Amino acid sequence: MSDKKETTTALGLRGIKAADTAICTVGSEGKDLHYRGYSIEDLAEKSSFEEVSYLLLHGELPTKNQLEEWKGKLRAGRSIPEQLQNMLAKFPPTAHPMDILRTAVSTLGVYEPEPEGDSGYTTAVRLLGALPTMLGYWHLSNKGLPIPPSSDEDSHARYVMKMLTGKEPSEIEERMMDVALILYAEHEFNASTFTARVCASTLSDFYSCVTGAIGTLKGPLHGGANEKAYYLVSSFNSPEEAVEKVKEMLSRKEKIMGFGHAVYKIRDPRNEIIKSWAKKLSEEKGDMKFFNISEAIENLMWEEKKLFANLDFFAATAFHMAGIETPLFTPIFVFSRTSGWAAHIIEQRANNKLIRPRANYTGPSPRAYVTIDQR
Repeated sequence: MSDKKETTTALGLRGIKAADTAICTVGSEGKDLHYRGYSIEDLAEKSSFEEVSYLLLHGELPTKNQLEEWKGKLRAGRSIPEQLQNMLAKFPPTAHPMDILRTAVSTLGVYEPEPEGDSGYTTAVRLLGALPTMLGYWHLSNKGLPIPPSSDEDSHARYVMKMLTGKEPSEIEERMMDVALILYAEHEFNASTFTARVCASTLSDFYSCVTGAIGTLKGPLHGGANEKAYYLVSSFNSPEEAVEKVKEMLSRKEKIMGFGHAVYKIRDPRNEIIKSWAKKLSEEKGDMKFFNISEAIENLMWEEKKLFANLDFFAATAFHMAGIETPLFTPIFVFSRTSGWAAHIIEQRANNKLIRPRANYTGPSPRAYVTIDQR
């Protein structure tokens, strides 16, 4: 066997460009992030999640009439079959919310199979509307709280907040959620999106693609990082204690969740945006404890390791200050990123080729089989 390698390998496929996409570009040096050519800063400041999800799926920002029609489709997608409602209400409260969403999406696909010949657009709109409802039925039912009659809520962010908390959000809480949904909507070939595209490349159905993506997103090295970030921040009583303890963690070479990125090298352009909303919410609530601890850790990580906070780190503080329970942080990611997943599934289907990479074999050289009586 030749020792010559046929291809160049990269651990974790770092730096490998697997396909073309017109959906999103991630600046490798952390200088920019664009959805369909629009900067994340402009979208977060001037747009809404409804506009951004439309942009990702259609390629252009909507007109006023198109936006109203799109909002109507999202509202229409919020209702879920009674059989699914009953099933969700019976799931144990100890289950992880990401497991609930993964199972609910798969089950909805049983009751409402993807339309034959559809690009994926119909199911994408359906899921964007239904995902908050599905989580809400499980979460609020298990707490003995009524399901808010919010199917006609105009703002998707407001609807999400009501399904997560069972309460009417304040104006600043609603806008924070709107911005968070925009920031989480799309990020090129991240692990969950690549999972969705691999599944789509086999010509599997849309629900299977999203179910696989949710399972991938659950991991703490991907979507679950915001939960881990909150557990870290909440374990300290002051910025001073946080600095002392995190230094000890670093000396033991422990991983600090919410820092660094697989692509960005200098900064995550989304961090500054969500950090500003974490601060606004903390100031409105008159409670700066979590924000100040988070900022102290952020400064320490840069000074000690030149590691920057990514989107997940201050999102944890923002979500906590909005009254959202920690296990529900990652599902917010799902509510948002489904728009990006959908755009990628549709793009993959439009110019499909089965994704089947090669591996660099490192096992034994060819050898003769030894019968069991001679081993």
